[in-house]
Amino acid sequence: MHALVTGASGGLGQAFCNHLAAQGHDLVLVSRRTGQLERIAADARAKFGVDAVVLPADLSEEAARNELAAELGRRGIHVDVLVNNAGFGTIGELAMADVDRLNDEIGLNCGAVAHLSRLFLPGMLEQGSGSIINVASTAAFQPIPTMAVYAATKSFVLSFTQALWEETRSTPVRVTAICPGPTDTAFFDAAGDDKVLANRRTPDQVVASTFRALDRRQPSVTDGFVNAVQGHFAKVMPARIAVPVARLVVAPTKR
Repeated sequence: MHALVTGASGGLGQAFCNHLAAQGHDLVLVSRRTGQLERIAADARAKFGVDAVVLPADLSEEAARNELAAELGRRGIHVDVLVNNAGFGTIGELAMADVDRLNDEIGLNCGAVAHLSRLFLPGMLEQGSGSIINVASTAAFQPIPTMAVYAATKSFVLSFTQALWEETRSTPVRVTAICPGPTDTAFFDAAGDDKVLANRRTPDQVVASTFRALDRRQPSVTDGFVNAVQGHFAKVMPARIAVPVARLVVAPTKR
């Protein structure tokens, strides 16, 4: 059994790799950072005795996603677990954002999730087993000024996953979306501001929540009680209240 983890070079991706390897899954690790992937793959081989294949790729590009599937086919690797974890955010006003970065953000956060699910789901259905885990976010629950594109992409991931859950509900394939809140990874540093939302949960906590939801065949789950409560209120509050509050939470020093 092979588990394909995107964005596997650190943070949540690395935590997913460790959990899956500990369960006996061979790994396919994908991201753009070859050195980090090789290190994590070597650790998985040494600690858990599993096979770990490193395939660097920029999954924001459709051609790279097609080539990934083709390469796995050439190697005779069947993907039993797909973890669509790769993604990034941008912090700042939309009017000043880099257009190419925003296009890559949408391509990776949305395009890769839908495309890879489409590429590997048929094989799971044919085999009669498999799991798809899509990493959404509590950002999916409301628009977030200064992270407008990121929040919108995560709303897409959540909606897409819940629909896919229903499509596969009568099959042996399990589908779930995990909605983490702020997590102790390099996400905010990469997004451009590591000082925001400092009260963070750990990647291992997020992964544990994910697999509990998968075992229960839940369409989605929010990681952590506080995040779940906050997410509930974000969804039921009128937009004229929820959106300004979200802006204050993300950028409290800029108001």
